[in-house]
Amino acid sequence: MADSTQNGPMPGGAGGGAVQFLMANKLDTAMWISRLFTVYCSALFVLPLLGLHEAASFYQRALLANALTSAFRLHQRLPHFQLSRAFLAQALLEDSCHYLLYSLIFVNSYPVTMSIFPVLLFSLLHAATYTKKVLDARSSNSLPFLRNLLEKLNANQQNILKFIACNEIFLMPATVFMLFSGQGSLLQPFIYYRFLTLRYSSRRNPYCRTLFTELRIVVEHLIMKPSCPVFVRRLCLSSISFISRLAPTVA
Repeated sequence: MADSTQNGPMPGGAGGGAVQFLMANKLDTAMWISRLFTVYCSALFVLPLLGLHEAASFYQRALLANALTSAFRLHQRLPHFQLSRAFLAQALLEDSCHYLLYSLIFVNSYPVTMSIFPVLLFSLLHAATYTKKVLDARSSNSLPFLRNLLEKLNANQQNILKFIACNEIFLMPATVFMLFSGQGSLLQPFIYYRFLTLRYSSRRNPYCRTLFTELRIVVEHLIMKPSCPVFVRRLCLSSISFISRLAPTVA
């Protein structure tokens, strides 16, 4: 059945194999649709073609759609819910739980463009992967132009994941700035710090740890130059030491 799905048309026409594939994977299909909706809403927030007022509503819709996707994915990873500390500890190890928390942190906050990029790009990457599966189920050579775009996106996946990690890191000082500018809540920086420690400890996605290390190396290289003022060097070294103490222990 799988071979006939990929290599020949199904009785329902050229798209019969794709429809059968989508119906056979209902939860994955639901996540695919919610991710496409997240990409759509995120794009209309970043590019406010319908006006600034509508852009703010698209910001919330994108985060709510991402929360729904994360909840679906978490259910897929941990199907048997238990009201226990062990289950919560296991759930916090999942990246989907991290981004469910992320969506809840920002969904009711002042819209921040930086905060939408991780949601947009993760949704785009995962949607692209599943879209390729749908195309394969339809036909092995269907829609070559779209396949070429998906291949280019996949080729840049590592750079995209690094950009997402960079956004995750620099959102920490952004939440503090929002607090002092009156655009954020008192709890937001503390909850976001918890999110960032979860991302730093992620088993599946090491890019946050990698970016912290690379940023530290770059800063240390710059401040050790003779032209760097002494007070700037001391400030940077103190900041590095402080951030290193806050970093969680990774097994």
